[in-house]
Amino acid sequence: MDTNWVCPFCSYIFACKYASMTFADKIIQFNKQINFNGSLPDGIRIMNPFQENPQVNILMEQFYSKFYNDNNKRHLILGINPGRFGAGVTGIPFTDSKRLKSVCGINYEGKETHEPSSVFVYEVIKAFGGVYEFYKRFYIHSVCPLGFTAIGNNGKEINYNYYDSKELTAAVYDFIIENIKKQIAFGVDKDTCFCFGNGKNEKFLRKLNESEGFFKNIVALEHPRFIMQYKAKSQEEYIDKYIAAFTAVE
Repeated sequence: MDTNWVCPFCSYIFACKYASMTFADKIIQFNKQINFNGSLPDGIRIMNPFQENPQVNILMEQFYSKFYNDNNKRHLILGINPGRFGAGVTGIPFTDSKRLKSVCGINYEGKETHEPSSVFVYEVIKAFGGVYEFYKRFYIHSVCPLGFTAIGNNGKEINYNYYDSKELTAAVYDFIIENIKKQIAFGVDKDTCFCFGNGKNEKFLRKLNESEGFFKNIVALEHPRFIMQYKAKSQEEYIDKYIAAFTAVE
């Protein structure tokens, strides 16, 4: 038996005791170390909640230790990039502070945040069988693991996506590849990856997958924010669609 393990974070080979890290350990270490050192286009600010808000590290450690303290292989779900009111506050993709407290049972102190995408995702999780059942089979993150903001026409800060400008996409391209590789090394099933967003996010991820060979198959689903903003009356139909897609994989 090979007792060495190549660390996905620095490529060093460690003894087998490091290979016994749980899925939670790997996520927590990844989040604490993630950093972007490149240059961004003018007017774009990177959002790294793990460095900007000490409470985020406490919350995400509690969350992942509660739901990922094992070595289960999971399917990866990739959104676009973290938003200000979800992962930007909790460190957990598609989990705002309201659902972190009310559904995940993790205490949050401070002003509660409400993210429409989180509302939909947790309705899907409920339909799937609850947080324990869902998170033991799936791991959610984003194509770009850190978020971005810009100043809108009204002078206020708004979310900005990695694909909203060619300049930004180019600036973070290598960063995206590097961090998808690191997360696959957690113990992600490479047969099927789910993509939240069947427009620009899907197009980018499929093209990237063609060149990098991350996954055998990518299943794209309408983005939760799109559903809540434009298709709210058909929400139950989209929940059924999500559940059908998630239950189709082993």
